[in-house]
Amino acid sequence: MLRFNRTIAVLVFMLFVISAAKADDAPRVFKAGAAVVDITPTKLPVVPRGNFFPKPIDKILDPLHARCLMLHDGREQIVLLLIDCCTLPRPLVETMKVMIVEKTGVPRERIMIAATHTHSAPAVVEDHADGETRHTLESIVQAAVLAQKNLVPAKIGWAVGNNPHNVFCRRILMKEGTASTNPFGGTVNDRAQMNPGRGNPNMVARTGPVDTAVSVISIVTPEGKPLALFANYSTHYAGVPADQISGDYFGVFAGEIRDRIADKVGQDNMCENFVGMMSNGTSGDANCLDFFDVNQPKFDIYSVSRNTADATMAVWPNIEYFDWVPLGMAEQTLTLNNRLPTAEEIQVAKNHLAALPDGPKVIIDDYAQSTLAMENHPKTSEVVVQAIRIGELGLTALPGEIYGITGLEIKARSPFFPTINLSLANGTFGYIPPEEQHRLGGYNVWRRPGNCLEPAAEGKIRAAVIDLLKSLDTNSQ
Repeated sequence: MLRFNRTIAVLVFMLFVISAAKADDAPRVFKAGAAVVDITPTKLPVVPRGNFFPKPIDKILDPLHARCLMLHDGREQIVLLLIDCCTLPRPLVETMKVMIVEKTGVPRERIMIAATHTHSAPAVVEDHADGETRHTLESIVQAAVLAQKNLVPAKIGWAVGNNPHNVFCRRILMKEGTASTNPFGGTVNDRAQMNPGRGNPNMVARTGPVDTAVSVISIVTPEGKPLALFANYSTHYAGVPADQISGDYFGVFAGEIRDRIADKVGQDNMCENFVGMMSNGTSGDANCLDFFDVNQPKFDIYSVSRNTADATMAVWPNIEYFDWVPLGMAEQTLTLNNRLPTAEEIQVAKNHLAALPDGPKVIIDDYAQSTLAMENHPKTSEVVVQAIRIGELGLTALPGEIYGITGLEIKARSPFFPTINLSLANGTFGYIPPEEQHRLGGYNVWRRPGNCLEPAAEGKIRAAVIDLLKSLDTNSQ
């Protein structure tokens, strides 16, 4: 009986080896599909997000879009979905993921959804007119459906350009006692100030480094026709007039890079449904303003787009393409503590608001309201971090607004080169500064319901995503 069992075991093992060999011998086909869907509000006015005391806007400078890139290596399907909006609440992201799973069959943990962080757009749902909420969600999901429908055999490659012209640390260390303060922000003795003004005599130094990389993922057909381009840059929005809707430089770049590539290869050699995409990198403490240069040239969404397109086209012609690369994706949910006001702070806020005859008018009043709103705020938040492998390329999806130093540290410790970091992904939890930055205070760490993660949050998120990247590295296993 023992000899019989051994014989059966050997036969089973041989069948497994033969099956595995046949699977390995099967042709490996890499596929990609891209799509873009217009999500511009049709019922105006709407209220833009990202500013204090915003006023309704009813002018459209350029349309808002949901752009999706789907990749398939024959085993894994991965969805990368970018939305022209300022922020994305995690419950809304989860709703969209459920809808995408139902429509495409792609597992929830293989879907990444991120905001571009344009400040010239309404919230995806809350600020739309009645009747548009479901339409907007369905339009976003449709981008993923169409990207899957557009899947075709493809080749993929990547490169890293450089654009130092539009990214500067906007948090400045100030002389003692000169930084802006906020009695309702949960900080004392602030030393850092965001956007202190050009040439401010109280400036001492920038509080951190920035990431000037323009990272590029390029997709072409087997014949070499450009199909899609996914880019990433680590500066905040460039800004448009306050009364206009716009996708900011993220949207302008998408059209400009399409035109630049068409000029390079000829319109007839482009895929008809080519999609350009620009994602937000680690820009939590960076924007286009150089406060130490009083003669800095003017910039706008078009100049920033041109500069990033220049950096892209400097490396795009020399990209090496792969007929097939393995895909992998991993995610982790972290439970992080929230910074909450004390009972005494809440009472001070109540007294402050009670003394305002005409209601809140300045930022401090708004923070007093926020303090009051946190009286029964949850003690913890759950955030999702993701890591993606595309051959030897790494990609991370990080919640909230991540600082440049965090992104550079992740890149330095990632087993993949290059590594691309996306902020404002899978939910938004405000600014996520390194713990040492919390001690400097300033606007970015002032406490409010959407900006209250514990000081240790950055270190926990950074460690988790690096571990996820390493888990996808087959060379280290």
